Amino acid sequence: MGRPATGRRLSAILIADIVGYSRLVGADEEGTVRRFRTLRSGLIDPAVRHHDGRVVKSTGDGVLAEFASAVEAVRCALDLQQAMIDTNAGVPEYKRICFRIGINAGEVMIERDGDISGDSVNLTARLESLSPCGGLCFSRTVRDQIRDRIEIAFEDWGERSLKNISRPTRVFAVTPDTIAALPTDGPVRARPTRRPLLAPAAALAGCLIAGTGWYVSRPAPPPLSPATLAATSAGMPEPDRKTAHDGDAPRLSIVVLPFANLSGDPGQDYLAESLTADLTADLSRIRESFVIASGTAMSYKGKAVDLRQIGHDLGVRYALLGSVRRASDKIHVNAQLADVATGAQVWSDRFVGDRSTFADLQDDLIARLARTMDLELTEAESQRAQKERSGNPDASDLAMQGWSALNRPISPRQLSEAQSLFERSLTLDPHHMHARVGLARTLAAKVNARMSDAQEADLARAEALNEETLTARPEDAMGHFVRADILRGRKRFDDAVAAYGTSIALNRNFAPAYGAMASALLRAGRSADAIPQIDHAVRLSPRDPLLSFWLYVKCHAYTHLARDEEAVEWCRRSLAASAVPYWLNYVDLAASNAWLGRQDEAKSAVESLLKLKPGYTVSHWRHEGWSDNPTFLREYERIVAGLRKAGLPE
Repeated sequence: MGRPATGRRLSAILIADIVGYSRLVGADEEGTVRRFRTLRSGLIDPAVRHHDGRVVKSTGDGVLAEFASAVEAVRCALDLQQAMIDTNAGVPEYKRICFRIGINAGEVMIERDGDISGDSVNLTARLESLSPCGGLCFSRTVRDQIRDRIEIAFEDWGERSLKNISRPTRVFAVTPDTIAALPTDGPVRARPTRRPLLAPAAALAGCLIAGTGWYVSRPAPPPLSPATLAATSAGMPEPDRKTAHDGDAPRLSIVVLPFANLSGDPGQDYLAESLTADLTADLSRIRESFVIASGTAMSYKGKAVDLRQIGHDLGVRYALLGSVRRASDKIHVNAQLADVATGAQVWSDRFVGDRSTFADLQDDLIARLARTMDLELTEAESQRAQKERSGNPDASDLAMQGWSALNRPISPRQLSEAQSLFERSLTLDPHHMHARVGLARTLAAKVNARMSDAQEADLARAEALNEETLTARPEDAMGHFVRADILRGRKRFDDAVAAYGTSIALNRNFAPAYGAMASALLRAGRSADAIPQIDHAVRLSPRDPLLSFWLYVKCHAYTHLARDEEAVEWCRRSLAASAVPYWLNYVDLAASNAWLGRQDEAKSAVESLLKLKPGYTVSHWRHEGWSDNPTFLREYERIVAGLRKAGLPE
């Protein structure tokens, strides 16, 4: 089953993560896992419940928790960090577990399985990464809610630009020294109506060492049986734990395993580690994805990979593996996507770039892999759904298959298939967001590709479907992309350019937005500005299903600019990139070759055009109505004249 959202609500989000988890696991894997589990059951979970929160999920080396109040989220964080001071007392420094904590408050999307997602959760993760070991960081929203309610000194770290967060974020922090100086029974500890949460330090330490799993002040539970205690100490999974083998792993669930450094120089480990961490962050932007935190993934560094065991341990369906090798002035990166249940390779690719420009290479590589993974995971899950539930697919299965169809090269048949699948999904679940935005995108694409028999009706329906998406998810990059497509279909090209820009601001790696923006710029009379956008789209996704269309837009921009040699080159590349020829390429090839005096090539292009569009004439082209922009129309007349020169019937 998928994880469609069932609603939204305002929440305070807390993310806690162990600092240096991979180092701790490398030194003592079983002991570290056992200690974290004991902390979960004996400290973290009871503390969250005490402050009226809930643990949403564990990421292996940390937790995500949700609270109704930012005040209670901060109080819980302070309780946890102060308890860890007591817990770590007397423990050698190299064995100490230390948490970073980030807290934010905002709107979250609620999944049917109880998980939460959205931009507020993403921002919380970024705040957690800034937190000092043993301290916490929180946003201005949290600061405003706790001011005058919690007597705690915090530092203003100013505006910070956080990765994949569109606007600068004001960050506040509570340092470990401040937490260490707090009284154990002060106003921060708990509300007056409650008993103090923390047990005395000695009692808490004793509970944790004994492994009883309790730490809240309450009557002691019956002692665990020797068998149960032995199982817990051995780090065995709980009996009711769900695993990938149970078929309950989220659809688009993936772990990015540590990229291997094949350079033979340990000093180059940072290249592999940087790729692993950044790719993990970018893959988390894929709609409805579930990505294991990089801290957990790093625990597998340098170890033999057993994909089935990884799927069992982490509850994921896919693993991305890779390697980095530096040779002379070049950096070689290999990557492959594998199905953990079967070990089968789903996809693989290799990349080569200059060592001197590794920062740029890394940005391009991450963007390309993120786009490719979006396409490959969607296709893999679509095939899985068809195989496992072909007789009775549910709404999520059908939506996934719709996106798989929509991701293929554009054609009337492809758009018709995608529309049918999304319609069937919405018949089963009229509010399935993934299907609604998919159908909206399909309808807008039909209009913009001139494959719609009812353009205004299709645009009106697309707009109604998409506005519900944007109301529920105002910072959804795909929703803004579809809004831009609708504006482009209505010939509001300047507004479309702005909307595509919003989509890109929300997801800088969204290659289709750059390609579609180029088309809007061209229609707005800004042909020269369109070309860099196409180049960026191709750099982000050089094997994209939309590649042929993007290359056509570049060809058409050169035709408008009267740069006929370049127009001919890029139209030919567009045709070579697609198994199904796009008829508009032959219009530009005919006109540009005619202006270049290549009459045979121009005549051949006209013949190819007429095979695809029987009876097409110069008059048809003149009245296509692509745009009313004066600059566009002035350039367009030269193409009309070129078609006459090429011999297209009047």
